Amino acid sequence: MNRRRLWAIMVKEIRQLRRDRVTAAMIVGIPSLQLLLFGFAINLDVRGIDAGIVDQANSSTSRALVQDLMASGVIVERERVATPAQLQDHIRSGRISVGVIVPADFERRLAEHREAVQVLVDGSDTSVQNAVRQLAQMPLSDARASPPSAISVLGFYNPERRSAINIVPGLIGVILTMTMVLFTAVAVVRERERGNLEMLITTPVSSLELMLGKVLPYVAIGLVQTSIVLLLGAWVFQVPVRGSLVDVYLAALLLIAANLSLGLLISTRAQSQFQAMQMGFFVMLPSILLSGFMFPFAGMPVAAQWIAEVLPLTHFVRLIRGIMLRGAALSDLHHEVIVLAVFTLVMMTLAVRWFRKRLD
Repeated sequence: MNRRRLWAIMVKEIRQLRRDRVTAAMIVGIPSLQLLLFGFAINLDVRGIDAGIVDQANSSTSRALVQDLMASGVIVERERVATPAQLQDHIRSGRISVGVIVPADFERRLAEHREAVQVLVDGSDTSVQNAVRQLAQMPLSDARASPPSAISVLGFYNPERRSAINIVPGLIGVILTMTMVLFTAVAVVRERERGNLEMLITTPVSSLELMLGKVLPYVAIGLVQTSIVLLLGAWVFQVPVRGSLVDVYLAALLLIAANLSLGLLISTRAQSQFQAMQMGFFVMLPSILLSGFMFPFAGMPVAAQWIAEVLPLTHFVRLIRGIMLRGAALSDLHHEVIVLAVFTLVMMTLAVRWFRKRLD
């Protein structure tokens, strides 16, 4: 082995890395991002869960109870409603995750050492359900001799607390994010590397037609992947689809469109297929960790939640769990639908504009 030749190859590789700005940024960016996500943004202690209150007793003791529950920091009062039925509707639509019901005979129930308060919880997120069950063990104000069973927890949509019920719907979004972003980003860059893209541009095909023609076949691939997860989830794990199957596929289409447009945007900035994969990974990592798929969204710091709200997977996880597990309709979750549609429009517009600047 010749040390001079070996040294020359090493210097050549280092100089090439210095010229490759994307790779150089990934060398520092990926470990920094992982450290910040796992050390700061990922928090298994669930806090700040959106809650609704029905206080039919409206007494000093019931108000003290509500204050004690809020003082724990686990739940945060978002709404006051008149009936338990309204709480259930709001949980189904995803507006709140927890409902606290204080009955009109609250004091009498306490005196008789019976169940005095009922807490409804969205069991489609097992981390939220577990946190609320721990909260229910706290003693009640002005009733410290009361048994722990004075607060009962009723879990909706996943009373058995099976993890598969929570994971499988979100897994549809994770798979679509991983495949759709990489497929489109790499496919367009591959055409550029082979010289086919320049030949296509010389034809009467417009930039928008070219980009749509490249990504539309992947829509069918995404729907096939969605069907595979749904079938295996129902067959192997008995995951229900309580809402409309049409709504499930419409939600999947929204995420597919958002991810394809994001992949196109990445393809306009990447110089090679390797760079496209690197940039795709840089997007996928925070998407999976901050979306609420793996870790409780309510436990994240506010800054991390802001970042998560920009990511399409966050809104799809809320959509798909709402439709499949809570039986909600797309109209009940219209906020998430609007966000995904706007994200797709913005990403596609930027991708088309940058594509023209680079290759026209």
